[in-house]
Amino acid sequence: MELIEDIDSLKTPPDAGVITIGNFDGVHKGHQALFHRVIELAEQHNATAMAITFDPHPLKALGNNGPPLITRKDQKTELIAAAGMDTLIYIPFTRAFAAISAHDFVKNILLDRLGMKIIVVGPDYTFGKNREGDVAFLKKMGEQYRFEVVIPDWIKGSDSDTNRISSTRIRELVMEGRVDETHPFLGRHYQIRGKVVKGRERGGSQLGFPTANIKLHDELCPKMGVYAVTVETTTGTFNGVANIGYSPTFDDHIFTIEVHILDFCHDLYGTRIRVNMVKRLRDEIKFPDIEALSAQIRTDIENARKILA
Repeated sequence: MELIEDIDSLKTPPDAGVITIGNFDGVHKGHQALFHRVIELAEQHNATAMAITFDPHPLKALGNNGPPLITRKDQKTELIAAAGMDTLIYIPFTRAFAAISAHDFVKNILLDRLGMKIIVVGPDYTFGKNREGDVAFLKKMGEQYRFEVVIPDWIKGSDSDTNRISSTRIRELVMEGRVDETHPFLGRHYQIRGKVVKGRERGGSQLGFPTANIKLHDELCPKMGVYAVTVETTTGTFNGVANIGYSPTFDDHIFTIEVHILDFCHDLYGTRIRVNMVKRLRDEIKFPDIEALSAQIRTDIENARKILA
């Protein structure tokens, strides 16, 4: 996949582009369906399958805090590439960009700069200054400038699910600790990423279960508690148990994300790992002593092995 982070670097537009546009936070199955439709149309018309997204998130750029991102830029790029898109374009979202009219965005950027022939967007897509552009506006411009507007149906998580897939819903599930329920929407387990750093070094010496202490890279952290996880490392993927929270038994009030990787003996300090959140096992509990905590960790490991088997 070609990655373009400076649209001004495009000297000449592609011969023909099939384009989809969005924030694509999470790159969930709804987004994936848009990409698949773009790819199908691009193959039919011998065109380039293109995705346009923004960095930073528009709400953050306009001075609002915005929601915690499900996927930060590096992961979003990887997932869009894995979907099979030919080109991904990041447009820096600034106040100046937000002031561009819907007409000028379509004419000056999508048509003149990117050679758009077909655009694929969801039914509620809006764009341009004050969100003045919508699907009806696109169709009207399509008639004027001779490009096609394709509006796929909403995608649901399952046949029994009456609600469409949305980044908001996925975010809520993660924050509630219901990580197993995100899989039908994402098509994968929710993943957090981070660098392994020095921790309090008591997992192995005091508890008998060495842990990797993670400096979190992501914005969206699951609810505090204990989780069955899989861990992607530089030496392979392993099962594990993660604890997110303050380790109340030790009463030191320091927030940590610690992962005990099952059947693993490699040194991970300084490396980056990816933790796939499979299922929440329990809340954090304050135990009367280290022996009681160690016994519970053994139970957590047994439960995790069953879930991950």
